[in-house]
Amino acid sequence: MDTIFALASAQGKAGVSVIRLSGPQALPTASKISGGALPTAGRALRVLSDQSGERIDEALVLTFAGPNSFTGEDTVEFQVHGSTSVVSAMLALLAEFDGVRLADPGEFTRRALENGKLDLSQVEALADLIDAETEAQRIQAQTVLAGGLGALAERWRVDLIRAASLIEVTIDFADEDVPVDVTDEVTALLAGVVSDLQPQITGVQIAERIRSGFEVAIVGAPNVGKSTLLNALAGREAAITSEYAGTTRDVIEVRMDLAGLPVTLLDTAGLRETDDHVEGIGIELAKKRAETADLRVFLAEDRKDIDLPIRDQDIVLKPKADLLSDVPGAISGKTGQGVDDLVREIGRILKDRAGKAGIATRARHRDAMKAASNRLISAQEILKRGPEFYDIAAEDMRSAIRSLEMLVGRVGVENLLDEIFSSFCLGK
Repeated sequence: MDTIFALASAQGKAGVSVIRLSGPQALPTASKISGGALPTAGRALRVLSDQSGERIDEALVLTFAGPNSFTGEDTVEFQVHGSTSVVSAMLALLAEFDGVRLADPGEFTRRALENGKLDLSQVEALADLIDAETEAQRIQAQTVLAGGLGALAERWRVDLIRAASLIEVTIDFADEDVPVDVTDEVTALLAGVVSDLQPQITGVQIAERIRSGFEVAIVGAPNVGKSTLLNALAGREAAITSEYAGTTRDVIEVRMDLAGLPVTLLDTAGLRETDDHVEGIGIELAKKRAETADLRVFLAEDRKDIDLPIRDQDIVLKPKADLLSDVPGAISGKTGQGVDDLVREIGRILKDRAGKAGIATRARHRDAMKAASNRLISAQEILKRGPEFYDIAAEDMRSAIRSLEMLVGRVGVENLLDEIFSSFCLGK
């Protein structure tokens, strides 16, 4: 197997840059560059030189002996001065050694997966953690990265193996008297796993929103102050405002951190009847985005003016509070009146929804758990039909176990790996 290397810290000038080296030639290569043997695990301050003996830099060299490293292989990290020229010289030098090459995107993490240091759900969580922008995203990614989903899957797997084993014993002794009726225990084990799976399946949609962001649409008639409110919430001039109705034609999106959650605010075209073809397209798009948004903020003088169905937890406010006198439920993006209250209310609603998220975070997780659940429900029904059908129930249980193994990447996910690791940077 090749030894791989890459810059593990960000590109560009920095105080310190980290270059990572992993594989069977990691320690011998690092020793040659460092001018002497290195400890198999530990750290040393060394002068780094090229193969002609010319000094490149003085660096802290950290060594990690496999399997007690991130990749499970012998690993070395060079903490060099973060000069572009130093980093370039080190990368060029490493490429000169036989059996040592630049890593592919995500290859360090892929080796961690192949060497049993991470399961597939943890790999996905690591990618989510790198991309995390808000506190909620960080917490969610850390939960899965710490092995939360893998631990759940393993517990379910153990229960199902126990249930399948009991049924197999009954099948094996079909022509003899089995001393104990195992049906009640098997039924209880299946029911327990199904009960655990359901909230996780339901919670994936919310968990996906924490990863990708909740959408909050600002909806109303033309010229009620939607764009002004968006600018006030964003704290910048994100949308053009004017006294002319129909200024906003397209959906304008602003990404922000609200109450620790990722939120995309949508400023939509004003809803009205129009003969303007382009404005009409914008209005239809506004309606579609409003229908799919997680939460809508309606600006309207009267609820009767709203021609979209109002859902539970939608927020309805009177616009242009600066032109009104002490009207409850009014807001003004121009003066800021009511804006803080709106931010708190949006945060409260979305945090309440986020609390219903499960540990599973991706559509792939939901599909695997749903497949397992469907098989187990089928097995429960088949068990009621008597011992002569137990072999069918056992196969359903085995299928459920395979689905849970796919959840953490034990089987059947090879075709997913290239796609997953392509989102990683070279040093990860």
